[in-house]
Amino acid sequence: MTDITRRKLLVNAAASAAALGVAASAKAFPTFGNPDRPPEGRINAKSPSSLSDPGPQNPAIANQFPSFQDPPATDINGMPLFWASFNNAHKRYQNGGWAREVTQDDFAISEDISGVNMRLAANGIREMHWHQQAEWAIMLNGKCRITILDAQGRPQVADVKTGDLWYFPPGLPHSLQGLGPDGAEFLLAFDNGRSSEFNTLLLTDWIAHTPPDILAANFGVPAEEFKNIPLDNLWIFQGKDPGPLSSAQSAAQSPLGAPEHPFIFSLGDMTPNKQTRGGTVRIADSSNFKVSTTVAAALVTVKPGGMRELHWHPNADEWQYYIAGEARMTVFDTGPKAATADFRAGDIGYVKKSLGHYVQNTGKTDLVFLEIFKSDHYAEVSLSDWLKHTPPQLVQEHLGIDPKVLAGIPEVRADVLPL
Repeated sequence: MTDITRRKLLVNAAASAAALGVAASAKAFPTFGNPDRPPEGRINAKSPSSLSDPGPQNPAIANQFPSFQDPPATDINGMPLFWASFNNAHKRYQNGGWAREVTQDDFAISEDISGVNMRLAANGIREMHWHQQAEWAIMLNGKCRITILDAQGRPQVADVKTGDLWYFPPGLPHSLQGLGPDGAEFLLAFDNGRSSEFNTLLLTDWIAHTPPDILAANFGVPAEEFKNIPLDNLWIFQGKDPGPLSSAQSAAQSPLGAPEHPFIFSLGDMTPNKQTRGGTVRIADSSNFKVSTTVAAALVTVKPGGMRELHWHPNADEWQYYIAGEARMTVFDTGPKAATADFRAGDIGYVKKSLGHYVQNTGKTDLVFLEIFKSDHYAEVSLSDWLKHTPPQLVQEHLGIDPKVLAGIPEVRADVLPL
């Protein structure tokens, strides 16, 4: 294409835009922070009726999402919804506790991780079972007793408290029981977006659907011994006090010994990997939680007025769970595309691999949330880190910023701001 042809195209484009009442030059919307190709956001609307919304309303929902109702002018285009919540997920109640889940069936973008929020009453039991996927969990409240058997026949029985993790590899049988005085609540994350806690391989189901003569031959006892097995699975049910941990461990021990690596880890008690005035980051992956080979996680706390810095994760999608506080997150994609959403306790966020984002504390209390990845290790790239460790002239030629600004960027990424 010649220069003359280019000029004709530009002139024709400008004339067409003018005829439509649209500014053809970037100078029409020169305000910093108000990108104008195309102009988006309420700041660009000039006629009152273009800002009104006279149609049907559900204020209770709309008021929860101020950044959907009034997105910043830097948002552009559209993106798959990266917000979901346990707060509007159906609870399955049984005597002994309840559970609710968010899978890819509910949250289309979430390919790598599905989540379950479960509550077990004091002595409530999640029936002995196993999964085709790995199960990662964090205790949110109370105490819970876990049992598991590894593929070499080595058992572990342990009690976990708030802030503790467990990880059960695919196919390993396990159980969960809430302990007194008030049971347990926890978050489960499976390393497959379609995995469901409502569809697991249950002990009672298998026994009920195995011929009695086969059960007799397998266990070396008369078939009559199994006449009282339940015909309906238990799933969650109310049990009895399991007694002291030491007694349970002694009763379950094997001559083969204990598993090579513990299936539990205390994330809440560990020294933060990063601590600033803005908050803390604690990371658990296969480097310190050896058994967790398919799930890596970070527990992030952001102080009021702080933010999780602009960054991205190059190795896996990020599934977020908001534990406390209020947040706003903007996600950036090619296109360009950018969208902003608001989060509160019990909500879930999702960021595709390598997409830029930040998380800002918009409340008056600490923001606490989890970042969970389908990976054996945690990986992150910081925008500040990248700019700091690129030749300054190259960055200046891209962004037109003062060299003093680049000089003031910390040598090592902040993770949580302010430093």
